[in-house]
Amino acid sequence: MNPYQLYLVTDDQQDLETLKHVVAEAIKGGVTMVQVREKHGDVRAFIERAQAVKAILQGTGVPLIINDRVDVALAVDADGVHLGQSDMPADLARQLIGDQKILGLSVENEQQLFDAEAMPVDYLGLSAIFTTPTKTDIKKAWGIDGLAQAVAKSTFPIVAIGGINMSNIADIHAAGADGIALVSAICHAESPAQAARDCLAALQA
Repeated sequence: MNPYQLYLVTDDQQDLETLKHVVAEAIKGGVTMVQVREKHGDVRAFIERAQAVKAILQGTGVPLIINDRVDVALAVDADGVHLGQSDMPADLARQLIGDQKILGLSVENEQQLFDAEAMPVDYLGLSAIFTTPTKTDIKKAWGIDGLAQAVAKSTFPIVAIGGINMSNIADIHAAGADGIALVSAICHAESPAQAARDCLAALQA
């Protein structure tokens, strides 16, 4: 099974109860991985949210990934960490989390894609495929052609993120991405479970 196929990234603007509801529903719909994101710098809140999501994922086989914070990942014994370019260096993160955990890295341009080849990571998050309201500091939008080129160049599984929805999933899948990461398309859906099902169906079509 490909754990990267349908990768839910949580919305840090949603309160804890909404977060728990979204994750539980998304699991029913078939998401294959969950990343808890918390951009506000409140470590206690981050740990609380991560623990709540971990409890929901218990026994499902769906890995829990923590965004940016190796300390939080270690505190809750998450399945892995996803690093941005300004976070802890990947080799140091790998030393801290050990070889059994999943380590992901966001790449935002060709140089970063090239540099990642020498790093001890498990997958790359290609950001951003399309411009998106949830990420305002985008360096470049890769687009479908850029995604296809990145897939061809990289030896790692590639998860596409940024502006992905039902209208472009088929194109992204056709470009060779190993998975798609979604925030709004699932977190803000009327039924996160149905949204996840629809996305999976589009990936498998």
